[in-house]
Amino acid sequence: MTRRAYDNTRRTEQARLTRRRVLDAARDLLVERGPIAVTMRDVATRAGVSAETVYKTFGTKAALIKDVYDVTLAGDDEPIPMIDRPEIRAVLAATTPQDKLTRYAYAARGVSERTGPLLAKLLAAARSGDPVLAEFRETINRERTFGAGSVVGQLVAIGGLRPGLDPAKATDIVWTLIAPEVYELLVTDRGWTLDEYEKWLARMFIDALL
Repeated sequence: MTRRAYDNTRRTEQARLTRRRVLDAARDLLVERGPIAVTMRDVATRAGVSAETVYKTFGTKAALIKDVYDVTLAGDDEPIPMIDRPEIRAVLAATTPQDKLTRYAYAARGVSERTGPLLAKLLAAARSGDPVLAEFRETINRERTFGAGSVVGQLVAIGGLRPGLDPAKATDIVWTLIAPEVYELLVTDRGWTLDEYEKWLARMFIDALL
């Protein structure tokens, strides 16, 4: 490796580490204080970088919040789409409707466990009327619709969807069951364990769709 290539690699890695430090700091602050009370300067101070670095890296607070959510959703900052993650690949690989939905419940549990505390604060702010967070809520609702529609489409492809059930309605059912509000009600408010939540989710999918 040439000196120039080494320096470029080192700078790229340093930039990635700085970005991850900012994302971790932002997530901690968002969960602690809620998004309304967190500024870009607060994040910079917590991360040990300049405010200029935060603005240069993310541009806006809205973009920072979305990136925090995306990394929390995935569980890391690797550039791997969710569809290529092991838990989603397992859903795609399942050959029976019951197995597919059981694996999807496991994947949904992981997502809810990772994003639950963060989404509780972000969605509360969205419901309070903050326009930036309201747009964020619409974005993640669309993403959840896409994910729900994908698993329903897989059921249709293997002839597993209950006869007479409109795929669009089936998508709405899945979209509702995996909603962060449902996770918060059962796990956070009612004290269900994650195992109980996952088993319930799988049973609801199977009873409603197959």
